[in-house]
Amino acid sequence: MKIVEPHQKLPVDHDKREKLRNKGQFWTPDWVAQAMVAYVAEDAELILDPATGRGAFLEALKKLDLIKRIAFLGMDIDADVLSDEIYMHSSCAVELRDFIKRPPHKKFKAIVANPPYIRHHRLDEKTKLFLKHLCAKITGFVIDGRAGYHIYFLLQALHLLEDKGRLAFIMPADTCEGTFAKKLWKWITENYCLESVITFDKDATPFPKVDTNAMVFLIRKDKPAKEIFWVKVNQGYSYDLLKFVSSRFDYPSKTLFVVKRELKEALNTGLSRLPQSNNGSKYHLADFATVMRGIATGANKFFFFTRKQVEELRIPYKYLKQAIGRTRDVIGDTIRQEDIKMLERDSRPTLLLSIDPSEKNLPPEILNYLKKGTTEGLPERPLIKQRKPWFRMEKRETPELLFAYLGRRNIRFVKNVAGVLPLTGFLCVYPKSKDEGFVNSLWKILNHPDTLKNLQLVGKSYGSGAIKVEPRNLEKLPIPECLVEEYGLNKHYKQHEEQPCLFHEKKRKYTVSKKQSIRSKKND
Repeated sequence: MKIVEPHQKLPVDHDKREKLRNKGQFWTPDWVAQAMVAYVAEDAELILDPATGRGAFLEALKKLDLIKRIAFLGMDIDADVLSDEIYMHSSCAVELRDFIKRPPHKKFKAIVANPPYIRHHRLDEKTKLFLKHLCAKITGFVIDGRAGYHIYFLLQALHLLEDKGRLAFIMPADTCEGTFAKKLWKWITENYCLESVITFDKDATPFPKVDTNAMVFLIRKDKPAKEIFWVKVNQGYSYDLLKFVSSRFDYPSKTLFVVKRELKEALNTGLSRLPQSNNGSKYHLADFATVMRGIATGANKFFFFTRKQVEELRIPYKYLKQAIGRTRDVIGDTIRQEDIKMLERDSRPTLLLSIDPSEKNLPPEILNYLKKGTTEGLPERPLIKQRKPWFRMEKRETPELLFAYLGRRNIRFVKNVAGVLPLTGFLCVYPKSKDEGFVNSLWKILNHPDTLKNLQLVGKSYGSGAIKVEPRNLEKLPIPECLVEEYGLNKHYKQHEEQPCLFHEKKRKYTVSKKQSIRSKKND
């Protein structure tokens, strides 16, 4: 039997939608909320929802007819939502409270939440510093600053969980895919029992039209387990997920794909990803190429120009390099100079400001423009302030191939015939041989459907089937052995697997250490 319920209506107006993103307010659909409540309700007398919003979990508690024996405590920082009629119930209490900065002084047997999904770039520096100290206090270490607000909600909730208590959180997939994930989940699974991870097919997403893939984590404060129940929901708006959780993970259903996985394998593969049957794949992209992210300017509007802007500002072309910014600016799987000229005719930016910081006598046009950037406060932006001087642009060798990622459609590898530098909408792929035949063969192999299919094994998943892959993970991309042999790249396998990395930073470190070694020998 399917559940029929309305979606959350997302505002079309940009300002209203931004306000929603800043608060991270997205409703949990009833068919998911009921399953989560059913998990934590066992042996509970009180359920805490630290981000109660419009009361989705309280509503689920009522529909499951559990409100008669289980009390509900909701917390939120939005006074408007706490005044909703749903909270006018004798077994319900709500508090206007910031769960992160002013947590309750007691522990709870049952905690359920859809924490605010606020990404790190929407947090001010003062809040980031507070979160850093909070993480260190709870875990004994700090995690990467790119973790969103929802991660700290999870940590705070785990910290406030009683022994044998249960927690159910619905979170974005980046919870176990971000750069912080390995460290975070190592700590969680060494101190708690991760019972089940629930993922959703793109056609069964709990949050349609929202750019994230949701996951549900069911955790108990108990002795860590060596196996977990991993679930993929293939059909939404069904009671099957509720029945599965209520049956203690023993309810067969055609709408659910369920597998009992070893925790170690799940952590190594990624909790958001299917079990990998090809972990022993012979070939990976790292055998044939190295990968680096595109250039992060820190302020594209300031550093990335159209040709018309360059002419108006009179910036000499010696301080500019051709670049590509958006994946949608590349139509096919090849970019040529003709494409760049077409972008220029469409008034798209194609010229990147790249000033040699060692040059002392900069022309007045450049000095005036840099002064404008200082007046606008660019040197104080988080990324830019790390540079010396602040206008120094990141350096990249021109990559033979670009990887166009984070797109809902047409994720592909692009042959860079135009010789442009990519910004962060792309990854730079540097084949380990400059031979044209080698590059062409690798390009064709990478765009083969069987290779592209493997991206789901190494990428971060987003809404509507979109995938984002970090440089190190892209290097782990399994390459089908039959394709490697068909295109003759197996002949290059041993020849190139030991080649040094193309990245400037590693070369520079090697040079420095070599010089230090020479000095040391001289001193001896």
